[in-house]
Amino acid sequence: MSAPKITSLEVARRAGVSQSAVSRVFTPGASASAKTTEKVRKAASELGYRPNTLARAMVSGKSRIIGLVVAYLENQFYPDALERLSNALQERGYHVLIFMANTQSGTIDNVLEEILDYQVDGIVAASVAMSSELSARCRSAGVPVVLFNRSQDDKTLSAVTSANVAGGRKVAEFLLAGGHERIGYIAGWEGASTQRDRELGFRAGLEAGGATLIAREAGNFRMDNARAAAARMFEGPDHPDAVFVANDHMAFAVMDYLRYERGLQVPDDVSVVGYDDVTTAGWPAYGLTTVRQPANRMVTETVATLMDQIEGHETSPRRIEIDGPLIIRQSARIPKGWST
Repeated sequence: MSAPKITSLEVARRAGVSQSAVSRVFTPGASASAKTTEKVRKAASELGYRPNTLARAMVSGKSRIIGLVVAYLENQFYPDALERLSNALQERGYHVLIFMANTQSGTIDNVLEEILDYQVDGIVAASVAMSSELSARCRSAGVPVVLFNRSQDDKTLSAVTSANVAGGRKVAEFLLAGGHERIGYIAGWEGASTQRDRELGFRAGLEAGGATLIAREAGNFRMDNARAAAARMFEGPDHPDAVFVANDHMAFAVMDYLRYERGLQVPDDVSVVGYDDVTTAGWPAYGLTTVRQPANRMVTETVATLMDQIEGHETSPRRIEIDGPLIIRQSARIPKGWST
């Protein structure tokens, strides 16, 4: 037979404080003096007391839980970004529950019911989309949603992204300055705003420099698909002398294919540029030139936007784009006058 649970009243008696003081000590954001906090936590430890978070959520209407939704974790950018998001939210007194969305559709639809069942205070959707119907359901439930590294046409949703159009344009200007004339592009998943905007900026930059793509394939943000895309793009003798790959995750597969299956030298025969600047991009084995996604600033803006909406300080949706630099390494020909 299990022992009866220790109550907050017993902790209050042991600590010599009121029951409401115990509640304040264990309520994130509530005010309690250092002396009271020390006494309450000491008494709680001695008695083996744990606060009933779910019961408090039912009374207050606030669960202090944020639903964090992601479709896939293979790309190193997402585990790193999600760790930063989780830490930042926990510093604000929130617990984080991670939900995996449908990897095929890239939408939140299949997990929304489960997320709302947990009475979450807010949702961060990392590179997943949601229909206008589901967006309306979240609004009616009073649950704010912020899109992270993804945008969509629903203007009622807040979104935080890197400046993808500007990033794509930077890559085009860099490759043209390096004297490249046969330039290819390996796209990500066609339904992603990040893919759309990176290609839009890249094409615009090429056009401004009097050039056009000679080859385009889709890698769907997957390494196996990217390798197959590179095989199609480089099967003939008149292949590109430079290729922009829509993210680093795919760029690694493209570089490995070019070097170890086609016997081409990177960058002597082919320059390769990615997007994200994940940790592996800086490894000597790759030395990948890439556009950096400013993950720290993106996380800061995402958390600030979500907290303002949860706390009622801001109800209007925000659309935030954060510019990131082109990081020049050894995988691409470096134009004269450009420095690493």
